[in-house]
Amino acid sequence: MHTGQGLAIGYFAQHQVEQLRLEHSPLWHLKRIDPTVREQELRNFLGGFDFRGRQAESAIEPFSGGEKARLALALIVYQKPNLLLLDEPTNHLDIEMREALTEALLEFEGALVVIAHDRHLLRASVDQLWLVANGGLAPFDGDLDDYRDWVLARRRLDASGDGQATDAAAGAAAPVDRKAQKRSEAEARQRLAAARKPLEKRLAGIERELAPLQREKSEIETWLAAAEAYDEANKGSLQDRVKRQGEDSEPDRDAGRRLAVGPGGTGRAAAGRRLNC
Repeated sequence: MHTGQGLAIGYFAQHQVEQLRLEHSPLWHLKRIDPTVREQELRNFLGGFDFRGRQAESAIEPFSGGEKARLALALIVYQKPNLLLLDEPTNHLDIEMREALTEALLEFEGALVVIAHDRHLLRASVDQLWLVANGGLAPFDGDLDDYRDWVLARRRLDASGDGQATDAAAGAAAPVDRKAQKRSEAEARQRLAAARKPLEKRLAGIERELAPLQREKSEIETWLAAAEAYDEANKGSLQDRVKRQGEDSEPDRDAGRRLAVGPGGTGRAAAGRRLNC
């Protein structure tokens, strides 16, 4: 392998956590890399990885696995490599630190090679996928959804027990055409919108017809809630309004039938008779 002049490679893998000196602090580890820099600058850098105050100067032995992994990553980033190789960098990191790592990688100006199961990290930080399969390495013409489909297709072929044919078919499995799929989905949405349009228009018309009846019904209910509605002098009005309240409730049910039956059906006739009473 030939490397270009000025290439600085940073490599992070989980086994590097084991190389940390447990009896020493994060600050000690950073000073070991760059002993000439002022301590405050080193503290500021460590603060960006959430090592602040006493934690920056405490022995790392009691640190959690995530904290140790975070420190190992910080030591690599501090050295400013222009090629960063990351092998499962988010293992043992909590959600907040995963997000912080993703943002840091987005700001990284060099090249990245990332091996990870973290789909969010991959979606945010890489722009090309490579497929390792059947003893080879090749660019993968697709996205993570295509890769999922490829894996599922390979598993189905493996389950069929077709031996060499299975391996050949799995290796030749091509990702689906995402552009064609998205175009098809857009066309389906357009068809659905066109089918909904007459129903929405019909519903708007029914709502306009029901509006005055709903207002009348509300006024009747307000009147019935008053104590004087039940005075002897209002007996006739009470009976009329109770009857009218029941009539005003019918169009709501008829409207549902009108949407189901459609224009010209018996549901429309029933609603029309009630609206004209």
